[in-house]
Amino acid sequence: RGVAAGAGGLREHVAAALPEYMVPAAFVPLDTLPLTPNGKLDRKALPAPVYEAGTTGRGPRDQREETLCAIFEDVLGVERIGIDDDFFVLGGHSLLATRLAARIRSALGTELSIRELFESPTVAGLVAALDRAPRAAHTGVRRVEPRPERVPVSYVQQRLWFMNRVEGTRATYNVPLSLRLTGTLDRAALTEAIADVVARHEPLRTVFAEDEQGPYQVVLAPQDVRPELVVVPVTEEELEERRNEAAGHVFDLATDAPVRAWLFTLGEQDQMLLLLLHHIAADGWSMPVLVRDLATAYAARRAGRAPEFAPLPVRYADYTLWQRDMLETEDGPVARQLDYWTGQLADLPTELALATDRPRPPVPSYQGGRIAFDLPAEVHRALLDLGREQRASLFMVLQSAVALLLARLGAGSDVPIGSPVAGRSDAALDDLVGLFINTLVLRTDVSGNPTFAELVARVRDTDLAAFANQDVPFERLVEVLNPERSLARHPLFQVVLTVDSTDQQSALGEVASLLDLDVTPGTTETGIARTDLLFGFVERRDADGVAAGLRGALLFSVDLFDRGTAEVLVGRLVRLLGELVGGADRPVADLEVLDAAERGLLAGWNDTGVEVADGGLTLDGLFARRVVSSPGAPAVVFEGR
Repeated sequence: RGVAAGAGGLREHVAAALPEYMVPAAFVPLDTLPLTPNGKLDRKALPAPVYEAGTTGRGPRDQREETLCAIFEDVLGVERIGIDDDFFVLGGHSLLATRLAARIRSALGTELSIRELFESPTVAGLVAALDRAPRAAHTGVRRVEPRPERVPVSYVQQRLWFMNRVEGTRATYNVPLSLRLTGTLDRAALTEAIADVVARHEPLRTVFAEDEQGPYQVVLAPQDVRPELVVVPVTEEELEERRNEAAGHVFDLATDAPVRAWLFTLGEQDQMLLLLLHHIAADGWSMPVLVRDLATAYAARRAGRAPEFAPLPVRYADYTLWQRDMLETEDGPVARQLDYWTGQLADLPTELALATDRPRPPVPSYQGGRIAFDLPAEVHRALLDLGREQRASLFMVLQSAVALLLARLGAGSDVPIGSPVAGRSDAALDDLVGLFINTLVLRTDVSGNPTFAELVARVRDTDLAAFANQDVPFERLVEVLNPERSLARHPLFQVVLTVDSTDQQSALGEVASLLDLDVTPGTTETGIARTDLLFGFVERRDADGVAAGLRGALLFSVDLFDRGTAEVLVGRLVRLLGELVGGADRPVADLEVLDAAERGLLAGWNDTGVEVADGGLTLDGLFARRVVSSPGAPAVVFEGR
């Protein structure tokens, strides 16, 4: 009564009486509430809410709020943001939150923590947080002119260079990018465009030399690196095999530019482009930049001119010099972050107790298998709703589920999970192709019997602290912590979780218009598993941006797991996530991970009413009886021996 009609008026009315985290993210008009036959609210029959930017109607009230709104719009890729619009409701996630904090630091010179963004995810809420926040603790990456004669590698490059020296003839760290192109393709323009992109991004024309101090970068001149576009006619049946074969190319980092290109032609109007990069030159967050610049260059070359790229504010070499300087500052932010990690990872399990099919070999083959699976829109929406209720991201909810599953399967209650972060803590790095990625060790406490919602809250607190200390390179962290080293396993964690919240197909829309082609992303199998298990998820959205399901994949080490075991693991994870549709307020011990057949088998084994021969004897008693009766009989048989 007396409330202005519409979502904006309702929100302002509720916000006057409730704290921000209790204000509904969306308002959905209903004629009547759907009820079950028992007269209770039928949650499954409720329509999915639609979240739109700018629904509150409150625009920025001063220059600082205008700046924040512009940063929100740019990071989220939306046209209009109101000061009460929720960053996470509009598609924000952990990685974008990191980028948002970096943009705010660059624009306003204020150090905003990721935790504050999760707790106050609106422009209006952040204004108060900014008033309390300190000035930025360090300056961003700046162009270094002139450069020193010897340009160091970044910490993550140093590890990949070392692995390349040790492994030699392996393609363990290849990064393939496949694009299916339908339409009339100008191959000459594409060849020139690839050369343009290589000239623009120095890591794509960098080789690595070594001296008494270790590896360093040697950036080659653009005219010395012009990758050949290898054209390979194939049939549809041959395409996958030939493409995967090409993806197994082995780079010599001392002499080879870390990029190659193939064009597999199935017809005049149907072709597959494969760009293969070594990981030392690019990470996953570089791929959209690479594709965008390639499309821009191709459009220009088709028009008979060179591309007019916006100048890059810094180069990758500037970043590596900045990173080394940051790490060598004794009282700088990285030194303080190292103190956090030293305490956080104290007494970390040396190796996660996974239920493997085989003992761990002394030297891994890195051969991997892959199992794809899908989660329906109903589950996707339930996970997002749970995240909003707990002020947690979808990643945090999925991390909770993966850690819980592994704990239920015998891994213990202390489950470390590795996860990549973009590592682009400065907005100046956003448009660069290069290896900025860092890896966080997220220690997950599954002890006791909390509700799943309480477990998500635990994970949220741990992850937010980790995100606030993400500038320490993982390689430097391993040096400082100095865990028991072994070639047989990855240090500090053996399980990885990734969540991609970007809609790759919609992101290719602009690229397709520049190319004047239909563009579809392809999947190239490298057959490589760098860790024991990797759980990967990709969000799907419909045309209106509503959650439409999750695509999942489990990448597993064939050194340790049979494919059947991995399939069972996937089935249990899917079952566990499906349980959350009914709510997350149940104790985790009550969430089902076994299927009906497994549950029935357990019930049979534990049926105390079943007559059992020699029921009065224990297992060791039965064994002792057998020893007496047949002392010469085999005790154990293994592989025929």
